[in-house]
Amino acid sequence: MASTPWRASIAAPSTLRVCRCALMAALALALAALESLIPVPMPVPGMKLGIANVVTAAAAFWLGPVDVAVVLGVRIVLAAFLTGQLATLPFSIVGGACALAVTLAFVRFSSPNRVRLAAMAAAVAHNIGQIAVAVAVTGTPEIAFSLPVLLVAGIAAGFATGTVAQAVLDRIPHAHATADRGKRVRA
Repeated sequence: MASTPWRASIAAPSTLRVCRCALMAALALALAALESLIPVPMPVPGMKLGIANVVTAAAAFWLGPVDVAVVLGVRIVLAAFLTGQLATLPFSIVGGACALAVTLAFVRFSSPNRVRLAAMAAAVAHNIGQIAVAVAVTGTPEIAFSLPVLLVAGIAAGFATGTVAQAVLDRIPHAHATADRGKRVRA
């Protein structure tokens, strides 16, 4: 009997794409879980450093828009279940969607060297989205008074996560070539 040859050229890009997404989602989830275990005193309730956003920022510039959306969605949902913070899910989804939209705009319309700036803008968008949800859920517009503190903290956290994400991307072979300004290129 003749055997059918394995077609690596057909299976490899899809398999590689799934593996990259799974790896990035697992890493982001591990960082989110680690961050939830380390108590860091913050001036506003619910404020955190967002170290898992290093993975999201790097994935946006490396994987492409659909893949990073999958990585972010998996991380948000699984982190809520893993940490037992299901009540934070609407805040995380809206904040994450706002941050992702801003990040993808940077990927599409700027150079790959703008990871730090994209992360800072994404942090601001994330905070604005979360405050909007908080105001809508609670019916308390006074919650928006914490926004200036969140924006300053978000810019600082975005600077830090963007710096680390840029360093990660600089060490991934062909990372900037695969982003191709927001369009997925088969590796």
